[in-house]
Amino acid sequence: MADIARPFVTDDDPDRYIRCQDALHAAFRDLVGAAIAAGWSKREVLSAIADLADDHLLSMDANDNTSALIALLKRMT
Repeated sequence: MADIARPFVTDDDPDRYIRCQDALHAAFRDLVGAAIAAGWSKREVLSAIADLADDHLLSMDANDNTSALIALLKRMT
């Protein structure tokens, strides 16, 4: 898999998101290519990656909400 470049802009840089996409592009292309070479269709691969990313974001949000609730409960006791 291709190396992924480190961020070279600050967290508040307006171009940080696009720089992240640029850094991930080669590795993403390699991942898609490897999955297609294994026998999956391009549509299947791209749909699966999108679903995995969405599921991961939803999981992060749920964990953040749970952490916030736990912190609130700790302050109440």
